[in-house]
Amino acid sequence: MSLISTLLKPEDVLADFEVGSKKRLFEQAGQIFEASQGISAHEVFDSLFSREKLGSTALGYGIAIPHGRIKGLKDTACAFIRLKAPIDFDAPDGMPVDLVFVLLAPAAATDLHLQILGELAQMFSEKAMRDRLRAAPDAAALHRLICEWTP
Repeated sequence: MSLISTLLKPEDVLADFEVGSKKRLFEQAGQIFEASQGISAHEVFDSLFSREKLGSTALGYGIAIPHGRIKGLKDTACAFIRLKAPIDFDAPDGMPVDLVFVLLAPAAATDLHLQILGELAQMFSEKAMRDRLRAAPDAAALHRLICEWTP
């Protein structure tokens, strides 16, 4: 079982989400976490945006893993968003991003945060997995694919 599967809730998986920019994506991610986790949308946006200023969290192949630390957060929180249309993310390969895994960690995060990022990088490095995520019919199928993946 992956660490990701223990964290990702079905309500935090969205399919064919429409946003026109990275900034708008971060605003919407804030709304998602505010609704599902009670975390301030503004705080989520600020954390993700601040981290992104340090360098793009895009991995390439249309994948991004924006992440940030949230003061007062007790447990790691995450969301997976498949975009309806890819957006520019300053990816190292220049490709726009359509698969986004947002990860929020407590301010005093342990190695768990890094282990999750490592798992995500491993999962998204598999071309077959990326293809299955892009072909999945809906959010439930996306959630199932991610939770059934094993490192």
